[in-house]
Amino acid sequence: MTTDAPTILATSGGYRPGHRTWFELDALVHHAVELSGAHGRRPRVAFVGTAAGDPEGFSFRALEAGRVAGFDVSVLSLFPMPNHEDPAALLLEQDVVWVNGGSVANLLAVWDVHDLRPAMRAAWEAGVVLAGVSAGSICWYVGGTTDSFGPELRAVTNGLGLLPYGNGVHYDSEERRRPLVHSLVADGTLPQTHCTDDGVGLVYRGTELVEAVSERDGKGAYVVTRDGDRAHEERLEPRRLPSP
Repeated sequence: MTTDAPTILATSGGYRPGHRTWFELDALVHHAVELSGAHGRRPRVAFVGTAAGDPEGFSFRALEAGRVAGFDVSVLSLFPMPNHEDPAALLLEQDVVWVNGGSVANLLAVWDVHDLRPAMRAAWEAGVVLAGVSAGSICWYVGGTTDSFGPELRAVTNGLGLLPYGNGVHYDSEERRRPLVHSLVADGTLPQTHCTDDGVGLVYRGTELVEAVSERDGKGAYVVTRDGDRAHEERLEPRRLPSP
């Protein structure tokens, strides 16, 4: 089962502390599965940890979290070599591809080495829901703000561009994110930019933003546009997702 239109869920969340596991999959990951339309069987979800160097600890914890959630979880690792003979085929077999956080600059560089840009686009066009958190959110856009290069945030502008916007993550929890987004939009470095507080996700059908959703109360999403040489910000009120 795949969606009837290319679908992306770009987030600043998705995990919560577990009871018997290190973490559990929170409402945003479950919503990605719901968007996929998978039913009548265990949903297939691939976790991609490239942005953090494919740490084995995360891979194990993702498998455990998937077991608790009732998902069939695969892990796509690229270090020290791809753990699947045909990563592009693996992506096409999924209901959801969830990309974890870390360094978006390094993620994009490694994906380029393994020719995953066209593979991700093919999965998206085939109806596999593409989703993720932080670096795993920014990667679907033209670019966004990142600490990939050091403690001082900088722009990254070589994202996959499936969505023709910029992306701002952790908008409420990292105080330097908002002013940099405004500056980059105002000077034209980033196009119209869509931002999420922690715990919030943005749903796209094709390239159209159709809804903001949240797994936490009191959180917001934002659209930042250029107005002359200044940036204008509009808040979107997310729909509260039920806790899984």
